[in-house]
Amino acid sequence: MNRVVRELTALPRDARDTLFLLCVIGLILLPQIDNLPWWCSAITAMVLLWRASLAVQARPLPGKWWRIALLALALVGTFASHRTLLGRDAGVTLVVCLLALKTLELRARRDAFVVFFLGFFAMLTNFFYSQSLVTAFIMLLALLGLLTALVNAHMPVGRPPLMQAARTAGWMALAGAPVMLALFLLFPRFAPLWGTPSDAMAGRSGLSNTMRVGTIAELALDESIAARIKFDGNRAPPQSQLYFRGPVLAQFDGREWTALPTWARSGQAVANLRTRGEPVRYEVTLEASQRPWLLTLDATPRAPEVPGYEVTGTPDLQWFVNRPINDLVRYRAESHPQFESGPLTRTGGRLQPYLALPPGSNPRTAALAAQMRADPALAGADARAFVQAALQRLRTGGYTYTLEPGVYGNETADEFWFDRKEGFCEHIASAFVVLMRNLQIPARIVTGYQGGELNNVDNYWVVRQSDAHAWTEVWQEGAGWVRVDPTGSVAPGRIGQFQRLTPQPGLLAGAIGVMSPTLVQNLRAAWEAVNNGWNQWVLNYTQSRQLDLLKTIGFNAPSLEDLAYVLLYLLVAASLAGAGWTLWERSQHDPWLRLLGRARARLAKAGLPLSEAVPPRQMAQAADARFGPAAQAVRDWLLKLEAQRYSPATPTSLGALRAEFRRLPWPPTPPRG
Repeated sequence: MNRVVRELTALPRDARDTLFLLCVIGLILLPQIDNLPWWCSAITAMVLLWRASLAVQARPLPGKWWRIALLALALVGTFASHRTLLGRDAGVTLVVCLLALKTLELRARRDAFVVFFLGFFAMLTNFFYSQSLVTAFIMLLALLGLLTALVNAHMPVGRPPLMQAARTAGWMALAGAPVMLALFLLFPRFAPLWGTPSDAMAGRSGLSNTMRVGTIAELALDESIAARIKFDGNRAPPQSQLYFRGPVLAQFDGREWTALPTWARSGQAVANLRTRGEPVRYEVTLEASQRPWLLTLDATPRAPEVPGYEVTGTPDLQWFVNRPINDLVRYRAESHPQFESGPLTRTGGRLQPYLALPPGSNPRTAALAAQMRADPALAGADARAFVQAALQRLRTGGYTYTLEPGVYGNETADEFWFDRKEGFCEHIASAFVVLMRNLQIPARIVTGYQGGELNNVDNYWVVRQSDAHAWTEVWQEGAGWVRVDPTGSVAPGRIGQFQRLTPQPGLLAGAIGVMSPTLVQNLRAAWEAVNNGWNQWVLNYTQSRQLDLLKTIGFNAPSLEDLAYVLLYLLVAASLAGAGWTLWERSQHDPWLRLLGRARARLAKAGLPLSEAVPPRQMAQAADARFGPAAQAVRDWLLKLEAQRYSPATPTSLGALRAEFRRLPWPPTPPRG
C-alpha cells in the first residue's frame, strides 16, 4: 500500500488530477449500474480504465475515429435497448456514455469544465431512480469530489495538494448550504418533490391487479418496505387485525384471478358499509409502487386526502388515485377494523359475478361441494356453517403452508384440496373461493398486506413486501361481506406475523446473528428509523408542510403568495448580509498594504506601472528615476511608509501618512496618444 501511495504521489500533476477525476466519475456512476443496460456499464468501465491507463503511462489520447466509433456504438446500443433515443432511461444511458467518452479528449482545461458539468448532470440522474438516504449520501460525496476537482482546475500554478482544494470545496458547500436550505423550505411546491416521468414499470410491489395461481414454484420474500404507518397516540389495533386492503379479485378463468371490469361493478355503486366501534386514525407513508391504488386499513369509509392526486373509491372498498404512484406519498386515513359491507339479501343479481366459475373446471372440488351439501350434518345449513366446515377441513386435513409449493397444473383447486395439500396464501385463498362458489356461496379474493412490524425506535409500523397476503370475503345472508382468512386455519402463525416470515440471512448477517440474535434486528430498526426520518422530512416535504411552517412563524392563513414573499425577503436579506460581509472583510485587510496599493495605482496612472511584489523603497527609486525632482515628495513619502512598517521607531503614524497621501503632488497623467 505504501508503495502504491508513493507511486501515485510521484505522478505528474496532470496524471494525478486525471485519476482523481476518473475516481469521482466512477463514484457518480456506481449507483446507476442496476438501471443501465449491461453493455453500457461494460463500455463505461472499459473507457474509464483505458483513460486511467493512458494517464499513468503518459501516452497520447486516442484519435477522432476511435471516439466516433465508440459514440456510434453507444447510439446503436441505446436504440437497441430502449427502442428510442428519447425519454428518461434512454437519456440517462446516453449521458453516462457521453460522460465516459468525453474523458478520452480531456486535453485542456476547457474540456475538463465540460466533464465537470456533465458530471453534475449525471449526478442528478441518480435521483430519477432512487431518493434513498444512501443515494443522497453517495451523491454528497460525489458533489464534494467534483467541487474539489473544479477548484483544483482553477489552481494552474505548481502542484497544489488535493486536500487544499478539498478544504476550499468544503467551505464552498457550507457557504451555499443556507441558500439551499431556504430554497428547499420555501420554494413553492406544486407536485410531489421527486416526481419524474417514468418510461417503464420499474418499481416493484408485492401486489398486482391479477393473481395467477400455481405458476410460481418458489416464492422469494422481498424485505423492502411497502409502507410505514403511524397510529395516532400509538394506539394500534392488534396485529391480527392489521389487514391493509389492496385489489379485490372476483373474476376467474380457471387459472388467473382478476378484478371485475368497471361495467360489471356499475350496479354496486353503494358499498353499504356498516362499522362498529371507535375508528382508528393513522398516517400512511406509501413507497412508490408504480400502481394506482392506496393502502388503507380495512375498512375506510372516507377517501384519504393525497396531495397532488385525485382519489376515487370502488364498491368493494378499495381506494384509487388518478395515476400510478411514482413517488413517496403521505396521507391520513380513518378506518374501522370492525365492519360489514355489501347487500344484506340476494336481490337484483348484484352477487351473481361472485358465483361465476369456468364450466367444467376443478371437477373434484365441485364433487366435494356436492358431498358437503349432501352431508346430513349440514342439511339446511347457512353460509356460516359451510365456511366453518371448510376451515375445519383445512385445520385437520394435513394441509401445510409453504413458500416452495412447486408448479401446479391447470386444476389448481383440485390439486390443492386432494393432491399437494400445500401452498402459500394465494393457493389457499383461491381453492377456498372455488369451493365456496361451488357451494353457491358468493365469495371473492382480497389482496393486500397483513400484519407488520413495530419499529421501537420511532414507533412506526413497517409493512414490507413480504407481508403481502391474500384472504377471502364470503357473503352471508343478513351480514353481507365477511372476511374469512383460510390461511389462518393452515398456519395460524402467519396471521399477525407472530412467526414472521423472513428470508434467509446473508453470510455476514448470519454470523452476527449467531453472536447476538438481537443485534441485526436492532441495527435494522435503527437504520429504518433514520431512513424514515429522511422520507418524512425531506422526500415528503409537501406544500401543506410549507404552509404549516408559515403558520409557526405568525401567518394566520398562509398562501403560496405569502410563501413567495418570505422567500424573496430571505434572499434580499442574504444578499445584504453578503454585501456587508464583503465590506467587513475588506476593512479587515492590512491597511498598510491598502495604502501601498493606492500609491502603486497613482504611479501607474502617471505612467509608471509596477508589480505588486515591488516594496516601497524600490517604488521610490523607480519614481525618482522616471520623474526626477517632480517626484521628490512622493519618494520621501514612500520611505516614510516603509519606515512606518519596518523601522523600530515609527515617527509617523499610519493616519498621518494617509492624510499626507491626499496632499501629495503626484506626477501628472500623460496625455493619451
